[in-house]
Amino acid sequence: MYSLLLPLGALPLWLHHRIADMLWPCVYYLFRYRLKVTRDNLQRCFPDMDKKELRRVERRYYRHLTDLLLEGLHNTAASLKRIRRHYLFDNADLLTPYYQEGRSVVLMSAHYNNWEYMITSLDSALHHHAIGVGKKLSNERFGRWITARRARFGTEIVDKSDVRQTMAFYHENHIPVAYMMLSDQSPNNPYNSIWTTFLHQDTPFLFGAEHFAKKYDMPIFLYDVRKLRRGRYAVHFSLLTDDPNSWPDGTITAHYAHHLEQQILQAPQFWLWSHRRWKLTRTGRIRKDGTFVEMKKIQHT
Repeated sequence: MYSLLLPLGALPLWLHHRIADMLWPCVYYLFRYRLKVTRDNLQRCFPDMDKKELRRVERRYYRHLTDLLLEGLHNTAASLKRIRRHYLFDNADLLTPYYQEGRSVVLMSAHYNNWEYMITSLDSALHHHAIGVGKKLSNERFGRWITARRARFGTEIVDKSDVRQTMAFYHENHIPVAYMMLSDQSPNNPYNSIWTTFLHQDTPFLFGAEHFAKKYDMPIFLYDVRKLRRGRYAVHFSLLTDDPNSWPDGTITAHYAHHLEQQILQAPQFWLWSHRRWKLTRTGRIRKDGTFVEMKKIQHT
């Protein structure tokens, strides 16, 4: 059934953007897609911003979000040549010496600008074998389809529940891998998180990237995705550390959070505001209806 989307995805990108121009007012004004969540997040994170400016950021966000939806559709059918035309890698050669040494690396980034092009084209851009680590989608059938489309140019997609076995396999077989980890996803348990101040909020972060980098002595790179113009992006890598075990626990994750915060402050419309990023407290979870559920403490593993 989902293969019927492929002819739509094969349309030129400029046409997808024309469709997005017509669609975004419906998403924002008519359907009000997750508008309450978006509005609450922006108000909490920018307490000094007046209402007029908040609404301007909000509208720009929904324009960008609708572009992402149509660019994601385009990504499912576009050729690698076409994707690479819209998604440039500034300095992928920065990772090459580590590949030559046989060292795997961790790439930390966020749901900022376009990440679908990154997943699909990463393996073709690096000497390392590329693996994207993520969560399973609630719709399993669609999840299998979109995983196959993302992986068609060589990037391997691994569910977070399988990442331990995957990393152990590649480590034992001495295969250098670049692990792409979108580290701004909300954790499931407050006790299994690194807590830091982020956009004026007490915020939990997943510590998996830091944990595995230390376990396997993998260099950590931050990568920033800049929007050059509509439909055109550039990726820039920067080395955070090639000696992760020299950093005290939690400081790598906190540094990543600060880096992401600076990106968002410069251009807030490009982050994923329509998700419930602050649904956890240090002792439990806030449900969608506003009620609180206390959670049991578990040990970091």
